[in-house]
Amino acid sequence: MTAMVDAATWLTDRTSGLLHWPAEALVRAKLDERVAVVLPARNEEATVGQIVDAIVSTYVSGSVPLVDEVVVVDSGSDDATAEIAAVAGARVVAARRPGKGEAMWQGLAATEGDLVVFIDADLERFDPRYVPALLGPLLADPEVEFVKATYDRPVSDGRGGGRVTELMARPLLSAFWPELSGVLQPLSGEYAGRRSLLERLPFRCGYGVDIGLLLDAFSTVGLDGIAQVDLYERRHRHSDLAALGRMASEILHTVIDRLIADGRVPCDIDPAGLLLQPARHATGLGIDAHQIDVSERPPLAVVSGLEQVRA
Repeated sequence: MTAMVDAATWLTDRTSGLLHWPAEALVRAKLDERVAVVLPARNEEATVGQIVDAIVSTYVSGSVPLVDEVVVVDSGSDDATAEIAAVAGARVVAARRPGKGEAMWQGLAATEGDLVVFIDADLERFDPRYVPALLGPLLADPEVEFVKATYDRPVSDGRGGGRVTELMARPLLSAFWPELSGVLQPLSGEYAGRRSLLERLPFRCGYGVDIGLLLDAFSTVGLDGIAQVDLYERRHRHSDLAALGRMASEILHTVIDRLIADGRVPCDIDPAGLLLQPARHATGLGIDAHQIDVSERPPLAVVSGLEQVRA
């Protein structure tokens, strides 16, 4: 019950809304801190340009100078993602290997912002107010070091959002980290943090990065060091069920690794790095084996040759 009370209290005390953080006020609060926005992207030519243009025209070259740099990390796109992002005003960095977390880790290394905002590149109807909203708790409260977004996810193309959250992430958090039950979108790709914290955290290379950073931030700065902002609504492209199964498996492996590191499950547990999924082929029914990405980048603070990584 204590954990439930803590989660409920945190939800009330540490959750603010999109409209609570006018960008003009945050420019005054920013003082000499630099702000970087990082977008990990793979084959997002349909949406990345509009997102980058909205951020650059509003907060970089516009009348509200809140953002100092916008970086898109292109994770091996075979469409025009990189070209469109560059034309829209972003600096484009090519990821060294596939994976959302890998792109985020390289984006952190490639920027110099004291405060770093991560935005997924597949958002539709992007609202540039997301950026100041995510920065607001960091600029208003020095105790806050990590900010997650929450939002509603409307049905699109007949598919509802948040299936992996409700069927995998939330049950795991409730079972093992109930204090984090007030984090309403633990897999949100929109969040912000202080570089001083982010450089101390490992980055899961694949889709486990979002829950991995949340758990590691909680372990490092505690519940009081985390805040949440309600962005009201988020629209993006939905994945099919098989792809969601692979994402869920990466999240499960990330959680198991954190439980092992905490000494909460035996260290000799070694779950198979494969997800076996039934599939219907032209020749009949079969089983497909998918390699699960369990690789992880170390905290940037302990990386030797960091200048080469940034280059």
